[in-house]
Amino acid sequence: MNTHEELALARVALTWLAEPGTWSVYRLVDELGAVAALDLLLDGGAPQERLRDAVAARSRAGDARTVATEALARADRLGVRVVIPGDDEWPATVEHLRTLHLRDARRRVDQETAPPLCFWVRGQWPLAEAMDRSVAVIGARAATPYGTHIATELGYGLADRDWTVVSGGAFGIDAAAHRGALTGGGLTVAVLACGVDRSYPMGNAALFERIADTGLLVSEWPPGAEPLRPRFLIRNRVIAAGTRGTVLVEAAARSGATQTTRRAIALHRPAMVVPGPVTSAMSVGAHELLREERESRLVTGLAQVLEEVGRIGELAPVPRGPDRPTDLLDDEAGSIVEAMPRRGRIGVDDLAARAGLPVRTVLRKMSMLEELTLVVRRDDGYALVVPTHRP
Repeated sequence: MNTHEELALARVALTWLAEPGTWSVYRLVDELGAVAALDLLLDGGAPQERLRDAVAARSRAGDARTVATEALARADRLGVRVVIPGDDEWPATVEHLRTLHLRDARRRVDQETAPPLCFWVRGQWPLAEAMDRSVAVIGARAATPYGTHIATELGYGLADRDWTVVSGGAFGIDAAAHRGALTGGGLTVAVLACGVDRSYPMGNAALFERIADTGLLVSEWPPGAEPLRPRFLIRNRVIAAGTRGTVLVEAAARSGATQTTRRAIALHRPAMVVPGPVTSAMSVGAHELLREERESRLVTGLAQVLEEVGRIGELAPVPRGPDRPTDLLDDEAGSIVEAMPRRGRIGVDDLAARAGLPVRTVLRKMSMLEELTLVVRRDDGYALVVPTHRP
């Protein structure tokens, strides 16, 4: 039986030979185990021509086992650990990617959506524990002040309610959500498309250090790996699968954030969208997703997000205006108050006529309205104490 070290090294080497998410590699590992799958690929026995070509091309750049050994040694020096299936901190929810099937999947990034083979983790929290009660808050890099405000408020509110905030560490909405969670004293996880020792974008370097100190930086790529463009799309499936639900705050017409949200929908996770101004280019993608995906839900704040992702009992209050003294009146009493003149006094007979009620009923209800200090009795009739506003 292979040791944990051998299994980890094989999975790291396999991820280097073929980009994360490659179904053919994942199925080989499922069938043969990681060590045997690596042996087969390095011997030229890949079952698909495209995979054989990829392995051959990558092998010309170095020996996979040597590369993996060096990556693990570098990680150890940096205080970074590798996590693989079977470890106590492996997040089981990412295995739900086995069931992910996207409609109209023409691009390779939409087809190669297999579960991860390993994670590189920087930070002290156990990964599974951090992801167990988590919500993804994602959106546009070129965020508007409106979107930044919403993302910050959501990040803070979720952290305050002991939810982990997960995002991608990018400028804009991602960074605002991370900062909101940190300000709220909560846990936040950045899922990166490069090595966890690299600050990309550089402008978020200080933010990544704060996250590493109190939360987690996570990646499928080893320390030192570059943030290549396709990797951002590859990592999005992890954000969707690893969390209880995804909140899309802002997204332009062509946005990777909408891709993450569609993956959450395909995985039957709550997919929530914050509406924006119809004149904002940064909300076009969000609004289109609401129109196209019946499973998506419009949310306008923390309470509604918690209702979607929380267990039974976390229901958002129904929005309503401020309480008014007349809210608890029955129909007859309400009709009498509405019939009262806004100024001056009115006699019982005239009031009964205006309200369309018997005089006896009006007299009975006026006693109650006096007790509620809504009306006051005068020598020549009744007057309102606190005028009520008509709808």
